[in-house]
Amino acid sequence: MDQLNLSEAEWKERLTPEQYHVLREAGTERAFAGKYNDYKGDGIYCCAACDLDLFDSADKYDSGSGWPSFTQPIAPDAVTDHRDTSHGMARIESRCGRCDSHLGHVFPDGPPPTGLRYCMNSVSLDFQPRS
Repeated sequence: MDQLNLSEAEWKERLTPEQYHVLREAGTERAFAGKYNDYKGDGIYCCAACDLDLFDSADKYDSGSGWPSFTQPIAPDAVTDHRDTSHGMARIESRCGRCDSHLGHVFPDGPPPTGLRYCMNSVSLDFQPRS
């Protein structure tokens, strides 16, 4: 996959201030505040920074966490995992496989078939209805 590497100035031009904070500074939106938390559309969730397809709506479920949650990425290289020890916790951060933008975190408490919960920020995602 071709990587997308932009300067911070280019990211600031491309993204809203809220998107920049989450995607480039690893921020988090408030629980239950994101537009995709309760969204039920059929389609593909892609990276809000670079449009890479990340998650299929068929793998979305209501985790009760307040953020859109998925059991798996759409492809093995779509989302990369990184150790995150910020805020006094040890977690696995999820980033976009193309542009390395922060998406959220993955936890080992999800439903079958993977047992994983990809807990994403709505602001890090765009939705494309299935055609």
